[in-house]
Amino acid sequence: MARMETPTANLTHHFLIAMPNMADPHFSRTLTYIAEHNEQGALGIIINRPIDMTVAALFERVELPLEAEGFAAQPVYFGGPVQTDRGFVLHRPSGDWHSTLRVNDDVGLTSSRDILQSIGSNGQPGEVLITLGYAGWAAGQLEQEIADNAWLTVEADMAIVFDLPPEERLVAAMQKLGIDFAKLSEVAGHA
Repeated sequence: MARMETPTANLTHHFLIAMPNMADPHFSRTLTYIAEHNEQGALGIIINRPIDMTVAALFERVELPLEAEGFAAQPVYFGGPVQTDRGFVLHRPSGDWHSTLRVNDDVGLTSSRDILQSIGSNGQPGEVLITLGYAGWAAGQLEQEIADNAWLTVEADMAIVFDLPPEERLVAAMQKLGIDFAKLSEVAGHA
């Protein structure tokens, strides 16, 4: 196995922007939030691919009451191809839950039922994005994919996650890099 000569940046709390040539249909045209990146690999969730399920339907499926206002119509997202039968909640503030990957002082990714109970009963945490599944990379895999130009990276902006509709998130992340996604696309401009 070849060693990289330059140290790899830690991409925790960064966005991965799928390049137009992304062949994997799970990741084509996606924006992925990286919740953890270390020498063992990386874990993230896709934040711009809503599925045909609302938060209300998810709560019904897991037999939890949803009494708090403002969540019922929110979409649930395809978070990635790993453990697609399991829910993950990206949230702010990070709080104190049974099974939380604390990304930083402000943001957490939680997979335990207690956070859903809290959202349902008192609407906390107030900013959430709920996914089924996550994206995972083995040690060195993400670094290799970046070296192969599969992804662009940029520091995450939680306003893009929580304040923009899903169809605007990829473009907004590209704009942080000063890039117009349409100009990157292989099909744009071919009338």
